[in-house]
Amino acid sequence: MDPREGDRFLRLLVERSDDPAVLDATVRAARTRSDLVAALPEEETRRHTAALVRGVLAAFEDGGPGPEVLAAAERLGSDRARQGVPVAAFLDGFQAGRAHLVRTLIADGRRLGVPDAQLLDGVSRIDEITTALVHRMVHAHRVAELETARTARESTVQTLRQPLHGEPVAVPAPLDARAAYHCVVSDVSDPAAAARLEARLTSAGPGLGGLVDGRLAALVARLPDPPPAGPLLVAAPPARPGDVAPLYALGRRALRAGAAAGLTGMRDLADLALATVTDAESELGGVLAAALLDGLDPGDPFHRELAETALAHLDRGGRIEPTAAALHVHGNTVKYRLRRLQELTGRPLLDPADGAAVARTAHLWWALRHWLAAARRTGGRGSARS
Repeated sequence: MDPREGDRFLRLLVERSDDPAVLDATVRAARTRSDLVAALPEEETRRHTAALVRGVLAAFEDGGPGPEVLAAAERLGSDRARQGVPVAAFLDGFQAGRAHLVRTLIADGRRLGVPDAQLLDGVSRIDEITTALVHRMVHAHRVAELETARTARESTVQTLRQPLHGEPVAVPAPLDARAAYHCVVSDVSDPAAAARLEARLTSAGPGLGGLVDGRLAALVARLPDPPPAGPLLVAAPPARPGDVAPLYALGRRALRAGAAAGLTGMRDLADLALATVTDAESELGGVLAAALLDGLDPGDPFHRELAETALAHLDRGGRIEPTAAALHVHGNTVKYRLRRLQELTGRPLLDPADGAAVARTAHLWWALRHWLAAARRTGGRGSARS
């Protein structure tokens, strides 16, 4: 390119860069193209547009964008991220402004007699400069977006952690200090899985969730219907945010007990009350196992089968057919196993004539759970009474 011809395009760029009418039209093009950019104060868009136009001019003169120009592009990307403008909408506005500026330069250049080859070369250089600026803007936008999301997330988790731990805190939106919420706890620790589950839990109404103590917990106004399948969730009855700390602690204990029993899906805290209490008193369970199941040998697979059948029988209200269906055996097989268990322990499984039938049944259920858990832990070796 003849330097003097090149100067003609540069002079044109300098003149148009300083023309308020060109700047106004470029700003309008950006705001018209992107509704989210148009929602920002017009002066905000004007300030950034003027800085970028000056940056393009400086880069054109210097042979490429320098540190100040790139820093201006990064500020624009960061500002748009913090203003909540998605990168696609933000780039739509930027590209519309750039396209308008280029069309203006081409039209004015032709009117002033700048050769097409020189216009093409100048526009190509502008494209190279704006491409470099776009890369910087997008990178800065993503960095700021991640930082903003992380900061907001950390704030949300902190405000959720405080009521769950019984610490005084101003109840955060969208929660209401006067309303009641279910405290839901889970054993989900993977951030991605926790995010999906949190979205499911809070979809039914106002709620707040996050990883507290390394596991997903949430306060939700309504439980999702149908409840989410998959990992075990324990849901406490509704309580005001200031009263949820004891329920959170109970929910975590119930979660451990339910997981030990192999449960999945959403479970009410009340339904796990007995399992929670018995799981917390392992030594007492050992005492009951020693007293009520003395005739069973944990090293004998048949004895373990008898205990599993008896526990399934109690869990199904002492009914033969539901027990048989759960174990995939014939009803007569269930009857035989229960009879053999009675012979080995010297005690009937259920005795309606017993005046303490409820307590006795609960004690036996507890003993069987403890005995089987201990037998599984030792692989059937040694005693299952401790």
